[in-house]
Amino acid sequence: MAKIQMQTPIVEMDGDEMTRILWKMIKDHLLLPFLDLNTKYYDLGLEYRNETNDQVTIDSAEATKKYKVAVKCATITPNAARMKEYDLKEMWKSPNGTIRAILDGTVFRAPIVVKGMEPCVKNWKKPITIARHAYGDVYKGTEMKIPGRGKAELVYTAEDGSEARELIHTFDSPGIIQGMHNLNGSIASFARSCFHYALDTKQDLWFATKDTISKKYDHTFKDIFQEIFDAEFKDQFEQAGITYFYTLIDDAVARVMKSEGGYIWACKNYDGDVMSDMISSAFGSLAMMTSVLVSPDGYYEYEAAHGTVQRHYYKHLKGEETSTNSVATIFAWSGALRKRGELDGNKGLQDFADRLEQATIDTIEAGEMTKDLALITTIPDPVVLNSEDFIKAIAKRLTE
Repeated sequence: MAKIQMQTPIVEMDGDEMTRILWKMIKDHLLLPFLDLNTKYYDLGLEYRNETNDQVTIDSAEATKKYKVAVKCATITPNAARMKEYDLKEMWKSPNGTIRAILDGTVFRAPIVVKGMEPCVKNWKKPITIARHAYGDVYKGTEMKIPGRGKAELVYTAEDGSEARELIHTFDSPGIIQGMHNLNGSIASFARSCFHYALDTKQDLWFATKDTISKKYDHTFKDIFQEIFDAEFKDQFEQAGITYFYTLIDDAVARVMKSEGGYIWACKNYDGDVMSDMISSAFGSLAMMTSVLVSPDGYYEYEAAHGTVQRHYYKHLKGEETSTNSVATIFAWSGALRKRGELDGNKGLQDFADRLEQATIDTIEAGEMTKDLALITTIPDPVVLNSEDFIKAIAKRLTE
């Protein structure tokens, strides 16, 4: 069978630990036999990031700007223990954070829905995609412990030296304060990424804040979203037959629980952090969750939502058998290949991405799966496969 050709490369970002092992298995069994795979390869493994003083991460992000589509393996964000384990020059930043900042992107996470993995919320029938604004708020907050009586204020000093002040609180006893910020430009990029991705995936878009309480901070988010929608996206949404819907965050939570799913839920940074974990857990497993970074400039970076599966990697190093779930990493590849096909008008590549995903789902629904899924499935008598045999079972269905 002739291999499917790729006109334009995708940026390939290799990673760490067990997901790096799975990465090679996926390429060997699921991609290279069927595709004339065309990638620009960057090794984002921690050793090479350390060797290049993390320049490789920056280079991979710049390459994504050039080629518009990337696929990324899970990577280690080092802590003190990793500093010692890998003899690092310094505690390098999160590659995801670096790439996200360079691409000015928004992360969209969605569960992979498979029969036999029933969501905890019985009426959820379709995936719920979480769009998290990954800038600012409490994640860049400044905090202070107040020792006793006194006055705390917000102070803005303009370039000309003039000041604006707002009283936070007059303290009669010890307490705490927190200052946080956001940028109109970042919120606008977040909004445009959400609107573009909704059009890409033909899904309704929900957005929620608490503007009735936060009349300046949260209300600014609401206003920017509405202004951009009205000026740039309203007609496109009508033509696509999808809607943009704003509500308060507490109302959104209540609506989500009663819904069937099948939409994008855009959240501020903290809300998105919490709700993405809630959605992934309620649908079954973080190992069954896709993640795509979407830039308002039209750049896409696909990856699994989970980490490097450190515990399984140490077992692998000892020669012990592992049964590691590779589904989200497979779907990262299929997502990137499909987008490459869409941008290049390569129908064969798009069809292959669809077939790869369907073969993966069919394998699980036939009762062949990794151990983590066997523990939660409603499919009777599942067959537990090791890491490589699961991927080979998918490959077998691809050739049928």
